[in-house]
Amino acid sequence: MTAPTPAVEPIWRPSPERIAGATLTRYTDWLQRERGLAFRDYESLWQWSVDETEAFWTSIWSFCGMRAFTPYREVLRESTMPGAKWFDGATVNYADQMLWRAAEPQWAARTAVVFSSEIVPRRELSWGGLAAEAGALAATMTGLGVTLGDRAVSYMPNIPESMTAVLASTSLGAVWSSCAPDMGAAGVLDRFRQIEPVLLFAVDGYRYGGKDFDRLDTVRELVAQLPTVKAVILVPYLDPGASLGDAIEVPAREGAAARRVPVVRWADALARPAPFAPRPVPFDHPLWIVYSSGTTGMPKPIVHGHGGTTLEYLKAMMIHSDLGPDDRFFWFTSTNWIMWNMTVSALIPGSTVLLYDGNPGYPDLGTLWRFAERERATFFGLSPAFVQLNVKNGSTPRAHFDLSALRTVGATGSPLTEDGYRWIYEHVHPDVLLASISGGTDPNTAFLGTCPTAPIHAGEMQARGLGAAVYAFDEAGRPVYGEVGELVCTKPMPSMPLYFWGDAGGRRYFDSYFDVYPGVWRHGDWLKLERRPETVTGVIYGRSDSTINRHGIRMGTSELYRVVEAFEEVADSLVIDLEYLGRESFMALFVVPRAPHALTDALKKRLLEAIRTQLSARHVPNDVFEIAEVPRTISGKKLEVPIKKILLGQPAERACNRSAMSNPGSIDWFVAFAQARGSAG
Repeated sequence: MTAPTPAVEPIWRPSPERIAGATLTRYTDWLQRERGLAFRDYESLWQWSVDETEAFWTSIWSFCGMRAFTPYREVLRESTMPGAKWFDGATVNYADQMLWRAAEPQWAARTAVVFSSEIVPRRELSWGGLAAEAGALAATMTGLGVTLGDRAVSYMPNIPESMTAVLASTSLGAVWSSCAPDMGAAGVLDRFRQIEPVLLFAVDGYRYGGKDFDRLDTVRELVAQLPTVKAVILVPYLDPGASLGDAIEVPAREGAAARRVPVVRWADALARPAPFAPRPVPFDHPLWIVYSSGTTGMPKPIVHGHGGTTLEYLKAMMIHSDLGPDDRFFWFTSTNWIMWNMTVSALIPGSTVLLYDGNPGYPDLGTLWRFAERERATFFGLSPAFVQLNVKNGSTPRAHFDLSALRTVGATGSPLTEDGYRWIYEHVHPDVLLASISGGTDPNTAFLGTCPTAPIHAGEMQARGLGAAVYAFDEAGRPVYGEVGELVCTKPMPSMPLYFWGDAGGRRYFDSYFDVYPGVWRHGDWLKLERRPETVTGVIYGRSDSTINRHGIRMGTSELYRVVEAFEEVADSLVIDLEYLGRESFMALFVVPRAPHALTDALKKRLLEAIRTQLSARHVPNDVFEIAEVPRTISGKKLEVPIKKILLGQPAERACNRSAMSNPGSIDWFVAFAQARGSAG
């Protein structure tokens, strides 16, 4: 079925000068000149990109300047999903693509990174300096025994040392993985234990909202609980004098001998100069492991490859984001989030990367705007939650800060409302490309995003990404327009996961994306596509599964259950994240106490604090409610998605099948709860 799309005036149109100067325009001109291909608009270009998959990706390889040590023999083998194998025979290295400019005399002294935080007022690092640090660090890592395929993990915030560490690690062919230090030991161990790291990068602590957080004890705990770690490289970020000594002594435990894990201070790790010499690795060699959670089990350790990531980011940065050597790129992010990986990758087009670490609302909501003004940011990425915070507080950045350098404002992490769009054009900059994107950790790309040559409609992402065969499917697996369906991708992309770490046979990978529509990636988001004159636009309506999405960082409900149900006073629990377009996100924790009416204010406080300290401050529920029982299927599974639908207003008879439940009467409490919340506004 296809509903008619109402006519609506765009909120912004690119000027003829912007269209003429866009990399996308140069790309289409190149396609006509070199390949004899002509396209009347973006939508016809998109259609070609998904119909002629191999021709499209080879054009990106050539036009964007993909670097390779050896050429590919075959573009795509096995075009089914999962199982597609891209650019067989090619050897590449992500770090080489990031930093090749540093060897050019005209680039060595140019600024590659600018950093500021609640601790550091301002610091710059040149292209040559970044490469020198990465080379020296890689040599130290080699001396510590890190080799091809080993996992190097980081417990550091969004600081230049994290950029140096990922570039050094990946240059060696080691596999990178990262957790931010605001995550507690339990959440970090749930991730890192699965991948058996050999090296840990860590900070002594960090400052957020004017408050210092010491992490040395957490680092010691991580080392004690990660028996494969051979060494620690410590960055004394919070306190320059902080130390773990020369080594961490781990006492003997049952089944494990005592260990002495050496600690190298950051300055010592960089003390001996060494050339930056990235190692050639196969196109599908593991680059990094990122984490996205389902509803059961441990976080999914998603493995992305060197070649697919590099090729996708060439496309995303140069063609979609329209970045070049004169741009200054900023995205407010955490090292927990794939947007940090993307931020590092803004080096691809030669842009200067701007980093900020700290609370964006401290000491006031002008912090990031002052940073953008001072650094003359041309690309400014933020979250819709930050936009809404500004809207609620009546912020008018344009009236107080010089933001004239801005060309693009990015937004992702959750749906950006129509009011959010209008606020940006009214109070940030009247003539910017609003790059609202959606995709994320799992595919390592934006399924829907920006088109610098097309108009923007309020509340709608501009277009489907080139090479991304994205549709909204109904329950029968048919594409629909003008109505909400499941976001799917019907063709493979080079940036999609290689596999999940430790997933023998690939069962968990298959079940995560391909168990609903055979051979089609089901992403887990509600999507509505609209046919506009120049493009097909998209609106995301939140998660279609029970995964928790807080400010763009996803976490499985099972992770909260492990913390909550460890309390003796708790018999059972259910957590629901009510993220939905146009409404403020509300995360509710429902608890079944062992003794009736035992959910005291004191217990609530302890539960929330345990989640904050053991798991993540970003995933603390808004409130805790006592219930008599958790709704379950006959087989015992918690009914998370049906309860979420009920709390979002769907009638109970449509949301769930009571005959398939072991306790159908438990639904009634949630129906009444939803009605009470609705009547309360």
